[in-house]
This record gives sequence, C-alpha cells and structure tokens, in this order.
Amino acid sequence: MEVKQEETRRTEGKRVEGKTIFAMSSSAVPVCRAGSHETVTFVTKDCFDNQFTEEGDVLDSLNWDCINPATGPVYVEGAMPGDVLKVKIEDIRVASWGTMAAIPDNGVLGDCVSRGTVKRIPVRDGVAWFNQDIGIPCAPMIGVIGVAPEKGEIPCGEPGSHGGNMDNTKIKAGATLYLPVFHEGALLAMGDVHACMGDGEIMVTGLEIPAEVTVTLEVLKGISIDNPMLEDGEACYTIASHENVETAVYTAVKAMTDILMRELGMSLEDAGMLLSAMGNLQFCQVVDPKRTVRMEMKKTVLKKLF
Repeated sequence: MEVKQEETRRTEGKRVEGKTIFAMSSSAVPVCRAGSHETVTFVTKDCFDNQFTEEGDVLDSLNWDCINPATGPVYVEGAMPGDVLKVKIEDIRVASWGTMAAIPDNGVLGDCVSRGTVKRIPVRDGVAWFNQDIGIPCAPMIGVIGVAPEKGEIPCGEPGSHGGNMDNTKIKAGATLYLPVFHEGALLAMGDVHACMGDGEIMVTGLEIPAEVTVTLEVLKGISIDNPMLEDGEACYTIASHENVETAVYTAVKAMTDILMRELGMSLEDAGMLLSAMGNLQFCQVVDPKRTVRMEMKKTVLKKLF
C-alpha cells in the first residue's frame, strides 16, 4: 500500500497485519496482545479482501466467502466483561486506489440494478476522482470495528452491540469510540475502511480501500455501556443497530436521553425536548440486514459521555 510520508502523523506502537477474520467471536485467536494506553496500527484490506486490483475486474470473479475481512483480533490486557474499551483513532492512511460496486439486489436501489458493476477509483492528494470531472474530498473512516460479541460469532459484515459493520462516517481520525467489553481481552478487530462514504451508504459500498489505521487503546473500569458510543471535537453520539430501523432509532435516542439526564441533571421530559430542539438523529447505513443510526448532541451542551 502506498502511503505518502507527509500523510503520516503517528506510527509508533505495535503493527498488526497479515491476519484477518471474517467473523467476530470469543473463540478467535488473538494476533497479539496490547496494553491499556498502548498504540497499535492495524493494516487493513478493503471489504472485498483486496480481490479487485485491475480496471475491468468483474463481480463474477469475486469470492463471496471473503467479504469484510477485519484485521486482528488484538487481546487488550486488563479488559474484562463489563468494562469499556476506549479506542482513540489517531490516524487513517489510505492507499492510492479504491473500489466501488453496484450489485443487483443489494442496497436501497438493488432492485433497479440489472448489471453488476465494479468501478476502480484513483486517490490523489486527498481527492478521490470518481471521473474526470468529479473529485470527492477524502474523509477516511472505519466501516468495521468491534470486539467479540456477547454470544456466538457474528460475521464482520453485520453490526450489533459489539460494534462490527456500523459504517459510521464519524468513526474517523480524531474521534474516540467506546465499545462494551463482553469477554476477557475484548478481542478488537477492524477493517472495511472507506476513503469517502455518504451517510446511508445507499449503494452498499463506500469507496472501499486498503488502509493503515493507528489507534490508542484504553480500558475503562467502573463504567458499562450496552452499545457503542462515540465522541469527537464537536459532538457526542450514541449508536444502535437493529433489523427494525425504528427499534434502532429508539435505542439510540433513549441512550442519549439517559446520558443527558445523568450528566445535566435533567428530567426525562426536558432531556427529550432538548434532543428535539437541537439533537440530530442520523443514519449510518441502511443497507445491511441490521440498520445503524446515531444520535448526536453537540458539545456546546453535552461536554462528555461519562
């Protein structure tokens, strides 16, 4: 993967590459161990397992058993069930080419897609050139990031309370993701980076691209969460995924309401009215069997999640 030197902000710490999983599970064998407060760089493949490498590649050549690989998992020392794993995203560096696809029967417009199409897109100087006239500013984000789920194994392409394929455009450099820990060591894995993606990911793919993701890990004791949460310099977010989008919406909204009640000393009624006045309910992705949403509250009001 080509990475320009000036794009590199932070590269110290462990480097994890060459080992991927296709499902998150407590039985997954850790690639390495990392301590709390340690920095780790994950070298990730794109969601197609880097199978598309040339212009003219077609969907018929794709091995569908190798979709959404996640690099890892990493055993985080000290992480125990009931803890929270704090993942500060230091940097995301992407390759010079990415891939998009239109796939029949997939995505919001899947029933309108009659011909599977693969599109290779160059990335130069922070711009993805969709065609010769349209350049899209890159905003790299992590599509799949999560820990071993509470029960069983969950394909990396599926989101849930453990994280997974949330496709949340806010999970990018400068943000901090909080994940519930269900098993000893947490078993953190990530992949499916996008050089750019619109909220909703309506055609199933963002600009899928190999990447290097540098994060700093920390185990938080004495607090527990049911679903992932996120914060950046501008806002705090609650995140929820469910087959029924209305259930996902309720879960994310209720979680943010509870935070406002706790942190600001509000009644449920006032917290709900405040969310109605200035909270933003946003879609992350609406193309997986489980839809993912986030509820945003600006830090001008809510300074912190905990």
